[in-house]
Order: sequence, then C-alpha cells, then structure tokens
Amino acid sequence: MLRPHYPIQTARLVLRPFVPNDFRALHDLESRPDVARYLYWEPWTEGDTRDGLSLMVLRTTIEHEGDRIQLAVQRRDSGAMIGAVNLAWTNERHRQGEIGYILHPEHHGQGFATEAAMEMLRLGFEGLRLHRIVARCDARNTPSTRVMERMGMRREAHLRENEFVKGEWADELIYAMLEGEWHAKASSAG
Repeated sequence: MLRPHYPIQTARLVLRPFVPNDFRALHDLESRPDVARYLYWEPWTEGDTRDGLSLMVLRTTIEHEGDRIQLAVQRRDSGAMIGAVNLAWTNERHRQGEIGYILHPEHHGQGFATEAAMEMLRLGFEGLRLHRIVARCDARNTPSTRVMERMGMRREAHLRENEFVKGEWADELIYAMLEGEWHAKASSAG
C-alpha cells in the first residue's frame, strides 16, 4: 500500500494530486497534437479533459494491484502546472510497477521530466517496495528515451511493429530498473 504525504517537493518541482482547477492547464497539455503524437490517444477535447481529470483527482493512493497514482507536476518557481507523472502497481506477486510522464513542450529540455519521474521511481522502490519498474515509449520518441536513460533505466527490449497505433505499426521500447539498481544508485548519490 502506498499513501504518499503530499505535496512531494523536489529541488524545482511540486508533485501533487490533481484538483478540478487544473482543467485549463491539463487541457492545454493534452489537447496538443505534438504531445499526443506518440501516445495511444488523439489530442483531447474539452470533454476528454473533463473525463480524464475526474479520474486523475481520485488517483492518489495505491492499495491493490492495478491501482495507480497520477500527480500534477508543478514548477516551484512559477506555480505553473507543466505536466503529469504516474506510478502503477502492475503485479503484486512479482512486485512489478510501471511509471509514465508527460510534460508540456514549453518545458522540455530542462530536466523537469527526469526530476519528476525519479520521484515516481523512488515512490515505487521505497514506498511500495517494488522489485522492478518499467517505462515504455514509442521508439520514435527520442526525448522520452533520453529521460529513461538519464534516470539510469536499462533498455531491455525493442519490440518491432509491436502495436497498431493511429493507423500505423509502431515499435515500442521498454526500459526497466531493478530494486537493487535503485538502491545502489541512491547510495552512490547520497
């Protein structure tokens, strides 16, 4: 079970539960074609944003396999909501999880995605006591692969034409980190 103490603060970010007032910022993010390009869904309509946000505000704890937390990523300096991160408990018996992240393009290239996603790894390994955490992306999404590599995740698979997404076959990359790798990284950093 994982019930984080919110908000979670990093050097430059605040990770917090979504609130209804995040509608405009979330819609600005999720309605962009450049953001949706490598995702499974099309750019969100306002209705999609309302529906998505109504689920996100509830996803603050992990109690059972299949649960996830989804948190807003907010800049500490400006207070702007610039993205979202999530952690899912995918398999209880094998202590597996998955992380994901999405960031507004105006905030790309500054290390914010890495900083926020590292907190999801920390919550998974230290809070939920997972053994293995994966992250996946479309193989064409080079910025996302760089985030996973900067976090110290290892590329485990390149699945060729793995899924039919938005009318075309797409390759998928799978990255992972093990609990022991996380602890070795954490002890060498601090």
